[in-house]
Amino acid sequence: MANDAPPRWDRKMQQRLARGEAAALGELYDRFASLVHGLAQRVLGDEKAADRVTRDVFGYIWEHPDAYDPKQGPLRSWIAALAHRQSVHRLRVAEAELLRADGDTTPDQVEEKVRAASVAARADYIVTSMPAPLRAALELAYFKRRDYRQAAVDLGVTEDEARRRLRLGLQLLSSANNANNRAHDAGSPPGHGRSL
Repeated sequence: MANDAPPRWDRKMQQRLARGEAAALGELYDRFASLVHGLAQRVLGDEKAADRVTRDVFGYIWEHPDAYDPKQGPLRSWIAALAHRQSVHRLRVAEAELLRADGDTTPDQVEEKVRAASVAARADYIVTSMPAPLRAALELAYFKRRDYRQAAVDLGVTEDEARRRLRLGLQLLSSANNANNRAHDAGSPPGHGRSL
């Protein structure tokens, strides 16, 4: 799985990209394009715009392989942060154009829409990146409206284990949301390294 890639793979991939290996970009695209497109789609709500963000992100990676710093974290997280930033930027541009065309929308409403889309995309990323047992418990609780007892039966685990998985999953989401709020208050989205 992509999120289990060892740091060594990340470093080797960066080195291959820095040498201009087109095959490395193809490998990276195959591994992470659905992540980038999914995040962009979640923020923008537009398939064509998500396609453009995907192209922009991989174009940026190809042109700036040195922008990724393996010491700062996994390549997957850096790519997700690039996708997030580019998507939010595109949403701000689109909303600013609507603001100019429609006098009823305020800048605060635009920022609130951008923030809501950003938080939702970040939560999606956190959920898809968490271990499968935690993700399964959260999906049962939120999408299928199961309580911890029903989730335990569906998962084939004890009620205590189901509660533990739900609690840990919610803690991950909460800590990610708090980090997102701190980054938003500081004026920058979460992530590391240079970006688009």
